[in-house]
Amino acid sequence: MKQIGIIGTTALFLLLGITASADARQQQQEEKTKAAKQEQQAKPERQQQTQAPKQQQQRQQQQAKGQQDQQRQQRQQDNSARQQQQAKGQQDQQRQRQQQQDSSAKQQQQARGQQDQRRQQQDHSAKQQQQANRQQDQQRQQRQLQDHAAQQQQQQARGQHDQQRQHQQQQDNNRSAQRRSPEQVRVQRVAWQGERAHSWQSEHHTWQQRGGYNGYRVPDDRFRSYYGQDHGFRIYSLPVRYVGGHRRFQYGGYWFGLVDPWPEYWSDDWYDSDDVYVDYYGDGYYLYNRRYPGDRIAISFYLR
Repeated sequence: MKQIGIIGTTALFLLLGITASADARQQQQEEKTKAAKQEQQAKPERQQQTQAPKQQQQRQQQQAKGQQDQQRQQRQQDNSARQQQQAKGQQDQQRQRQQQQDSSAKQQQQARGQQDQRRQQQDHSAKQQQQANRQQDQQRQQRQLQDHAAQQQQQQARGQHDQQRQHQQQQDNNRSAQRRSPEQVRVQRVAWQGERAHSWQSEHHTWQQRGGYNGYRVPDDRFRSYYGQDHGFRIYSLPVRYVGGHRRFQYGGYWFGLVDPWPEYWSDDWYDSDDVYVDYYGDGYYLYNRRYPGDRIAISFYLR
């Protein structure tokens, strides 16, 4: 029993020893495995520790490169933005210039339009003025024609009146000549000879040479009715009177007297045979002889 107990105890110790040995081997194996694992785990860490500076450097380089790229991109973006701004500014300037040009063109067009309107208005006014001038000219011409016709009628009437008067004067002259005796004719001729010039060119004087006319002035309407070259007469047929030894003749309602002598080359009986008329020339009244139209004898008018 004791042997069996010893054997059992020994077997138990053996079994325990085997078990412990197996456990030890297993523990060793586990420790080796664990160590291997730790080694394997440590290896990447060492590799990581070894590679960490390089990676960090690479990351730093990448970061720096990224920052440079970002800075480059930013610069590019800034340049692009500046270029866009410049382009936009140029476009704005061009647009402003275009607007200014358009505004100037519009203003010029408006100015041209206003000028055209003013020119059209001026042309219209000029045309109206021309029409008015033509109408006035036509009216003036019509008035002139009417006046000319009236003047012709008046001249014809005056001519007829003068002819009648001349005919009447001639008849009166004939009757007067018949009434006048030869002695009266001789006396009248002698009286007229006393007023004849020896050299009329040196003896006669114009009213300007005499200092101006200072006698009575016949009203214009009265003068036009009885005096001028259209109203001829003969002196012998006029009423005559002597004032201060000088003869005055009445014609047209007024008295006039000769201030100059009559030219020596006129006929002896010019006062009987020649038609004369009274007219105003420049500076005073003169007597004209139709037979000698270039001569003027200064006369003066009197109320009485």
